[in-house]
Amino acid sequence: MTLRPPALPRGSLPALVTPMRPDGGIDLEAFRDLLDRQAENGSSGVVVAGSTGEGAALSGEERIQLIAAAVERVGARLAVIAGCTASVTASVVQQAIEAHEAGAHAILAPAPAYSRPTQEGLYLHFRSVADAVDAPLILYNIPGRTGVDIDTETVLRLSGIANVVGLKDATGDIGRVARLLRQAPDGFTLYSGDDRTAAAMMLLGARGVISVAANVMPRAVSDLCRAALSGNIDQTRRLSRLLSPLFDALGAESNPIPVKHLLAGLGRCGGHLRLPLTPLSDGLHSHVEAALAEVEQGLQEPSA
Repeated sequence: MTLRPPALPRGSLPALVTPMRPDGGIDLEAFRDLLDRQAENGSSGVVVAGSTGEGAALSGEERIQLIAAAVERVGARLAVIAGCTASVTASVVQQAIEAHEAGAHAILAPAPAYSRPTQEGLYLHFRSVADAVDAPLILYNIPGRTGVDIDTETVLRLSGIANVVGLKDATGDIGRVARLLRQAPDGFTLYSGDDRTAAAMMLLGARGVISVAANVMPRAVSDLCRAALSGNIDQTRRLSRLLSPLFDALGAESNPIPVKHLLAGLGRCGGHLRLPLTPLSDGLHSHVEAALAEVEQGLQEPSA
């Protein structure tokens, strides 16, 4: 039997935004406040410098600065998972090495964007990253961003590598998830990467969600995970339904545009982004703000 690293955390693992100042620099003070808020509201870990964190727009120095800040601030309380994103394998390998040296507890790596590798190329890509670092590696399948799908067969093949410990699945394909959960080896962790289908995935056996919505409502998403993972169907249904307007609103434009807009309105950080991302379109302001207000009101009402 293949020996595997310790299990990854269960529950809500927010994919954190990267707060930025008007001049484009990183706002580390706001970032530390966001980390504290997650630690205080039931989150199990954080993903730093992922797609929600505008990882593709960060320099290598900025990426390590964020990872190190997260490890220092909450590393004793939360798992710190480092996003490592590039179109070339050698660049991802270097990012993973640097992230591990900075103290990250695990690496999250999507399929390489733009290059559109074959399934064999994907296997060799992820195997190269896994071989380069003595750290747990979580695969990340998000075809809408990368332009390539990691087939279930490729995931299962990669799961035979000791430190390939899990998958973040952002396809929203429940049937695919069910098949993977049936066939994956013991100890292989599946996370939902899609807030809208996270509850269903957890009820099937996923261990949690790497969530965008948890940036805005960390306690509610943590409670949803706790209900689903404990098999409390009624509470899972209630929270999933209440949160659904927020889940939908956060997809109104490319992530992290809507979530940064809402965080700015809550005074948690500025809404500044790096090009080619731009602020939320004026015509969508009332839509996403009304969705948040609806969710806040629903959560305040007593459950039946």
